[in-house]
Amino acid sequence: MKITTLPPFTLCFFLWLHVLFARFDGSAEHGGPNGGGSSSIIFATLGRSDYAFDIFALPILPNQSPKPTDELKLTDGNSVNFNGHFPSLSPPASSSLLSLSPDQSQSPPSQHVIYVTERNGSSSIYYDAVYDDGGDAVRSLRKRSALEAPPRRVQVPLVGSGKSVISMKDRPSLSGENLIYVSTHEDPGVPRASWAAVYSADLRTGSTRRLTPYGAADYSPAVSPSGFWTAVASYGEGSGWGGEVEELGTDVYVFLTRDGSRRVKLVEHGGWPCWVDDSTLFFHRRGDDGWWSVYKATLPSRGPISTESVVTQRVTPPGVHAFTPATSPGNKDFIAVATRRPDSSYRHIELFDLVKNEFRELTRLVSPNTHHFNPFISPDSGRVGYHRCRGDDNGEETQSPHLLLENLQSPVAGLSLFRIDGSFPSFSSAGDRIAYVNMPGVYVVNRDGSNRREVYSGMAFSSSWDPVRSGVIYTSTGPTFATESTDVDVISINVDGDDKLRVKRLTTNGKNNAFPAPSPDGKWIVFRSGRSGHKNLYIMDAVKGEKGGLYRLTDGPWSDTMCNWSPDGEWIAFASDRENPGSGSFSLYLIHPNGTGLKKLIQSGSGGRTNHPYFSPDGKSIVFTSDYAAVSA
Repeated sequence: MKITTLPPFTLCFFLWLHVLFARFDGSAEHGGPNGGGSSSIIFATLGRSDYAFDIFALPILPNQSPKPTDELKLTDGNSVNFNGHFPSLSPPASSSLLSLSPDQSQSPPSQHVIYVTERNGSSSIYYDAVYDDGGDAVRSLRKRSALEAPPRRVQVPLVGSGKSVISMKDRPSLSGENLIYVSTHEDPGVPRASWAAVYSADLRTGSTRRLTPYGAADYSPAVSPSGFWTAVASYGEGSGWGGEVEELGTDVYVFLTRDGSRRVKLVEHGGWPCWVDDSTLFFHRRGDDGWWSVYKATLPSRGPISTESVVTQRVTPPGVHAFTPATSPGNKDFIAVATRRPDSSYRHIELFDLVKNEFRELTRLVSPNTHHFNPFISPDSGRVGYHRCRGDDNGEETQSPHLLLENLQSPVAGLSLFRIDGSFPSFSSAGDRIAYVNMPGVYVVNRDGSNRREVYSGMAFSSSWDPVRSGVIYTSTGPTFATESTDVDVISINVDGDDKLRVKRLTTNGKNNAFPAPSPDGKWIVFRSGRSGHKNLYIMDAVKGEKGGLYRLTDGPWSDTMCNWSPDGEWIAFASDRENPGSGSFSLYLIHPNGTGLKKLIQSGSGGRTNHPYFSPDGKSIVFTSDYAAVSA
């Protein structure tokens, strides 16, 4: 076999916490993504197709429980809308917001909300003003008959609606005529360091100021009622994300809203702050007893602010998980929280009475069988907002289809992005079909999403098309994330053949044989196997399997996995934890099919994960998943 030197690579990466199993279209023209041709990447996002979030609101009525008919849908029912904020609009702020709209109506809106929205795969921040033209403002947002016209809605994009930068946005709030929010558009240049930072955008001029110091990552900003302070959850400077997902190891900091100065740590171990007044805020943390609870922090009336001078106390009792608190200015009677009760499978919004020290249920009484997230309270304490999946659980019809295949905005010219509602997608060699797994089941669908059919009903993961034998797919069948001795085998499926001849088992010993990938000439399969007691790479005959020949490619007390062949057949890319076996930290490597030329391609950082490498059609680029950008929001 001819061996040549490795050409320069373009590396395309995705955040593994959200996006899994990215893969190039093998049929695309050469030259992409940076050349003159075009390429496509297909990928899966864990759970994303089921979100379909909209923002809703319920009235807060003393001594009265809400009914399903009380729930208002505040956003458009088409986009993915979440993390809302009821703005307290001064006349200048209202004028600044509406001046950005093509509709220059001067009448005050019936309802308005600022929120994060995902449209075409990229998040932005919008302001919606809803006008009830001559009717009941509240009734206009409730369920309407087919003959009723929808209320007039003015949507104003505030941040992130352009196409040049793809980034996440989060937790917007309005302070005077400035929008405070989180964005991830600046790369800190450090592996596994979060890109999340807090910014202030002037609605009048469009100018933006970064409030987070470089070297720090800030989340969940909350502006005090006077606008003087902003509180954030943060790792601070010099420390960062350690790989945690369920509970971030953040502290609560405050700084001046106008410029980010006078930054000081307020509370150790806390997140999601919110203010009642300029000396009192609430936040959540998981206590030593294991229960998520809301806590109150009281700033000193005089003297310096520090973790020593701030007084903290637990507010919600153990026995109910309570998190993401929400307050309204000067309201010392109640807060809103999201809860997870031991007897419920769903997250719901409740009020917590600060005087009586008791919970009051809200959303469980309205839509009991869906999750509700991140409450926010109107400035007059009369409404509580939240986001949940739209649907028919309380009598509403969903307006957005459950998409199998979604074409998303791409930040790179000549590179198309497709998200699929499945796992381990792959394009056929002709580019006309897509295979993916549903765990269980292997499915094939046309590139346009039509003609979906199941071709294998068992538990399977990974998919690769044979580049020579049309209609042949390779996958691994058996349990996922299993030990080396678990019964997992590589199979081929002829999706165009007779039912009786469709499936063929290629490995014989069942020792965690997985992630098969064919060579460009269709003669060989590279795969990982635990047959030696460790997960290493092997090469076997693509048609006859092990019986037609087996060659060990790597050997060592570590895990080599997720392997794929370069288009010219001269390199195999794979993920490995060989630098720290068993740690869960994976880097990408390249090796020639004859076992020579091993070299590290990239690693996410200390303790990080870079997985699932795939070559572009011209062999000049590799797409892979990574936690390089850590947790972003």
